[in-house]
Amino acid sequence: MSDKLEAYLAEIGRFLSGRAEREEILSEIRSHILEKSSAERGGDGEAALEAAIAAYGPARRVAETYLEDKPIIAPVYLRFLARYTALLFAVHGLLTVFAVACKKSFVIFPFLFMPRLGVIDALMYLPTAFLADLGFVALVLHLITRSGRDVRLPWPRFSVDLDEVRPPRKAVWNALGFAAMLAVTGFALYVYAKARTLFVINFDLDAPRRLLTPAADERASLIVLALLVTGTAAALARIFTRSRWVDVASDALSLGFFGLLLRQPLEGAFAVPLPERLLPFLKVNLRIVLLIVAVFVAVDLVKNLIAIGRRKV
Repeated sequence: MSDKLEAYLAEIGRFLSGRAEREEILSEIRSHILEKSSAERGGDGEAALEAAIAAYGPARRVAETYLEDKPIIAPVYLRFLARYTALLFAVHGLLTVFAVACKKSFVIFPFLFMPRLGVIDALMYLPTAFLADLGFVALVLHLITRSGRDVRLPWPRFSVDLDEVRPPRKAVWNALGFAAMLAVTGFALYVYAKARTLFVINFDLDAPRRLLTPAADERASLIVLALLVTGTAAALARIFTRSRWVDVASDALSLGFFGLLLRQPLEGAFAVPLPERLLPFLKVNLRIVLLIVAVFVAVDLVKNLIAIGRRKV
């Protein structure tokens, strides 16, 4: 057998997957080339074989003709790529918030390991988590496609009909929402400019009595202001666009700010004397409230990501 033919077949094989399938395709191509070289030149000499190989075309293009009807992920499953990736990534994001807030690492063996993360670490970790989720879902869907079985993949009904559950709001409501957020944010900025804090226990802003110590107060006040500014900017954007990406960006930033709030140490943070028995109760309940609000934001983020994924496919 010609070395050139074997080299040509080996080059085609580089672009094919599956050992049995590859051998079958290469055997078919070998037969076609030998038959063509014999028919065109009346023999099986090297010249006739080289001409037949040249006429057959570049190795990559030949391989692609055999793969045209064999997608990596079947079209019927393609929409689930965005759906399941969005769902997994939303869960990943929520767990990341808990890891940052609790300042602990935890394991859900053998599926997940969440290391102890800081805020910056979490922001660096999430893109990697997204790629891991996308790769895992793509691998599962590829294996289902290769199996050739008719698999009915589950998907909650409520998530398919998100647009029906929450139709876009009218422009007037968006404008009213922006006006309300602007008023709240403006008042908060005024209080902070006058008292250099948002947490006061009297109404005299010229001589405020701080609830928190200056070190704890400054950071907490700035985080709350950032949350309000984020909400105001999102409300303004909703006046001009109905894109769910506005909600995704707002929810993602808000989750980050809630993570910062949850990481604030409460030991020695209060500037006013508190009963010794009340302090542990106050710490626990404050964190629970922040976590509940963060969960609601995370749920909204999940819904928006799923809706975007559904529209993309």
